[in-house]
Amino acid sequence: EDTYTLPDMLKQAGYKTAVVGKWHLGLGSPGVGPQWNDELKPGPREIGFDYSFLLPTTNDRVPQVYVENHRVLNLDPKDPLWVGKKKPSPDHPTGVTHRHTLKMDWSHGHNSTIHNGISRIGFYTGGHAARFRDEDLADKWVEKSKEWIGKNKDNPFFLFFASHDLHVPRIPHERFRGKSGLSYRGDVIVQLDWCVGELVRYLKKEGLEKDTMIVFCSDNGPVGDDGYKDEALEKMGDHQPAGPYSGGKYSVLEGGTRTPFITYWPGTIKPGVSDKMVCTIDFATSLANHLKVAIPKDACLDSLDVMDALLGKKGAKGRSHLVQQDNGRGGNYGYRVGDWKLQRHDSKRKRNVVVTDKLANTPAPRYALFDLSKDVREKKNVAEQNPEVFKRMTDELQKIIDDGRTR
Repeated sequence: EDTYTLPDMLKQAGYKTAVVGKWHLGLGSPGVGPQWNDELKPGPREIGFDYSFLLPTTNDRVPQVYVENHRVLNLDPKDPLWVGKKKPSPDHPTGVTHRHTLKMDWSHGHNSTIHNGISRIGFYTGGHAARFRDEDLADKWVEKSKEWIGKNKDNPFFLFFASHDLHVPRIPHERFRGKSGLSYRGDVIVQLDWCVGELVRYLKKEGLEKDTMIVFCSDNGPVGDDGYKDEALEKMGDHQPAGPYSGGKYSVLEGGTRTPFITYWPGTIKPGVSDKMVCTIDFATSLANHLKVAIPKDACLDSLDVMDALLGKKGAKGRSHLVQQDNGRGGNYGYRVGDWKLQRHDSKRKRNVVVTDKLANTPAPRYALFDLSKDVREKKNVAEQNPEVFKRMTDELQKIIDDGRTR
């Protein structure tokens, strides 16, 4: 609750704020956790959002319910939710004991409580009136987003539309099933495209398109098999989901951190392509300076002003450097300065280096240096040939870690 956030800043500037979609930042107090049958707080509303309509975890985890503001939607008090890490009873059906009943099989983990023919991480019982169908998620996100925009269109507003589409389990609505020819993973990409189109069309309908900046971005690079047998690898063909880069989700390689980033603002941003380096953490300072809001000195510690780059202005500058991290606690970092890229793997391992293969760990030296101008796949370690660059970057990265900030 003490963390200053992007929506906090935007509220200072007079914006209404909302988050609709996947929420993977936790609910409830530390050491206590979510109180599913009571108020779910702290949560988004305690860190800057006026309104929230959530999938309270990633959908491969339990429970499969919507949370509107502080409450589970449609929860019947006579059928309370129980959520836990241990099997609630010996005869509780799971993806192991009732694997033959699943409509999508699991490949690793993801084999506890079954809901909608899909087994998940974790166990739960009850809350049957509140449970949703996976197939209906995208429609619900679009519905609630349009509803909220409609209520707030006469004021400045900020909507964080957190799609779940590409996250496992990948279960598109029936009308998108088979549309891509690439099975579930391809179909949910078609579904995501529909979601974006629906929101853009709604903004046009309400006369808001030229007053609204849309940012389309991703939190990590691609992953094929992420726990379910959804044919993601089998239907990949010769497609390279990370483009020319190595690695994907779970890695600090460029394929894991260099992700799609589109800014769209008709009448303000001219169509084009930029090679400037920016990061999602830069939204706070970039937008704050644009809106003439002062960010507290001890907040948003690594957020830099790259607004000119986001707007595609001529002569715009991006970041001079960027620290990349995976989503673990193994002490794995990427550090980019210009064309140089330092990898630091305190864990001595990389994960998901080849996205088109099954998830696996690969041994890695603690440090390695790459020249991205010649080696975007990060295959040739040139630390020995460039000892001064190597020492400078290892020292700089350590100082950034020790300082705990770069702003």
